[in-house]
Amino acid sequence: MQILRCPAQLRLLEETLRKSLPTTLPVLGTVMTVARGNPAAHEVLVDSWPDFGIVLTRLRPEEHKDPKDHYTNQLAVFYRDKGALQALLGGPEAVVQARAFQILGLQEGLDEAVREAAGAKGLHVETIRYLGLMSPEPPRPRAQLPPGLRLAPVSPSHVPLLNATWALGGNARSRAFLLGLVRALPSACLLGPRGRPVSWTLLDAQGCLRHGYTVPAWRGRGLTGLTMAAMGRGLHARGFPIYCTVLPHNRAALSALGAIGFVTQPGTFYVIVGTPK
Repeated sequence: MQILRCPAQLRLLEETLRKSLPTTLPVLGTVMTVARGNPAAHEVLVDSWPDFGIVLTRLRPEEHKDPKDHYTNQLAVFYRDKGALQALLGGPEAVVQARAFQILGLQEGLDEAVREAAGAKGLHVETIRYLGLMSPEPPRPRAQLPPGLRLAPVSPSHVPLLNATWALGGNARSRAFLLGLVRALPSACLLGPRGRPVSWTLLDAQGCLRHGYTVPAWRGRGLTGLTMAAMGRGLHARGFPIYCTVLPHNRAALSALGAIGFVTQPGTFYVIVGTPK
């Protein structure tokens, strides 16, 4: 695999990936993040250039601190050739024995291929299936900013609250992961009168709006639309696609996002988590 570092190569790859949206969303978002300062310390690899069969984005190997940390060890894959996918998964670039990972992608067949490769290397695999949603323009909030609330970036001091309310978090590794996002990438929250967040949205290394949450006492007021709109304006200004993921059964979130301009995309957004047995 070849690492793309040249700005001209990354620009050309970005242009190519845009032609295959929404299938390329997590890979395109990472490529754009890498090309714009690389605050999340990821890298972009291809099997050949410029006529690639597969693109892999991943955390830089030197950033691997904990072999059991699947939160931070995120990879995204887009492939044109199933043979290239099999070769990637069979080699050492993506799935490594005794190292946890999280692979993201929107292509049918990815889940099965990763499961087979990871199982052969002694890893346990769990797949979370999301719907991907895109907004062609910055989201249009339905609500005005309520009196007593103010818009601000998420602070590192808020991370314990974010971690405690995250269904997939609540542990030391997830807390460290969230802290890394807050320190490295844009975020938005609404602070209450006492300076405590009541609603928030983060951005990850794949350019995905995630970790959106509103505390129960403030729900039903359209607050998510306000943080999403603030984040969406920033993404749109920098040329990023505006997208997020939602569990299929979360009808309330799907309805709320649809009301501010998000459109559900075809297919499944796979998050495939591998952990050592």
